[in-house]
Amino acid sequence: MTDTIFIRGLSVHARHGVMEHESKVGQRFVIDLELTADLSESSRTDRLADTVSYSNVVDCATAAFKHVNYRLLERAAGAVADAILAAFPKITTIKVTVHKPHAPIAAIFDDVGVILTRSRPKADG
Repeated sequence: MTDTIFIRGLSVHARHGVMEHESKVGQRFVIDLELTADLSESSRTDRLADTVSYSNVVDCATAAFKHVNYRLLERAAGAVADAILAAFPKITTIKVTVHKPHAPIAAIFDDVGVILTRSRPKADG
């Protein structure tokens, strides 16, 4: 069974980047999350305790993303994935997309960013 919770378009102001002005001034980033979890229990019980709170996921992702200044988007996205997997045992896989719409690139572009997918280690047995 593959059930997915998604959160798209989470805007966060942070100070990530290799350029000096990026770490001083910061910029807007956009985060998309796809969380794989078994939602069969909550789909029957209608109880928040049987699922993963979107609000709590947003709080966790935002804190992991903005409280440390990373040079690379890969590291920032990895911090989000690690924090969410650590905080929410029901989540088995997470896909984190980080968009950097104002990246300092001398070109006209629609979007630039990274996508990381991480899974919880499977238990032996």
